[in-house]
Amino acid sequence: MLFHKLAATVFGIGYLGKGVGTVAAFFGCICWYLLWHNTTPAAPAIALTLAVTVLGIWSGNKVEPLWGKDHGRVVIDEVAGMFLTLLFIPVTIPYIITGFVLFRFFDIAKPLLIRKLEALPGGWGVMADDLLAGVYANILLQVIIRLILPNVKF
Repeated sequence: MLFHKLAATVFGIGYLGKGVGTVAAFFGCICWYLLWHNTTPAAPAIALTLAVTVLGIWSGNKVEPLWGKDHGRVVIDEVAGMFLTLLFIPVTIPYIITGFVLFRFFDIAKPLLIRKLEALPGGWGVMADDLLAGVYANILLQVIIRLILPNVKF
């Protein structure tokens, strides 16, 4: 069970108190930058995002009986959502910051069916809303990069 608590809380970030979702998403940004800033990470980045997602569903299922449905300590969903936000995006600090802001907006505001996904059972309910927030943030970031700022290089 310790493994699932560590995974769900992203090495204890979930125990920090208020704002842990933002802290976990920021941690995800730092990890993403450190892992991929000198590479074009398509296949490994997809594999990492899938692995974190599967681990989040599994650990979410394990800790839910102890802590309750989608407990605030569980922040692996923010990391997975942040990773999804940054997939196929050039790994630069300005784009990562923009992705972070967009992801947090969608994760907090929960527009466009995001809130409904929280009702899914177990780990799926924990992860699905953040994954959809990550998809929305990624799409908007792709639009910004390709249509609004196509000639700007960071």
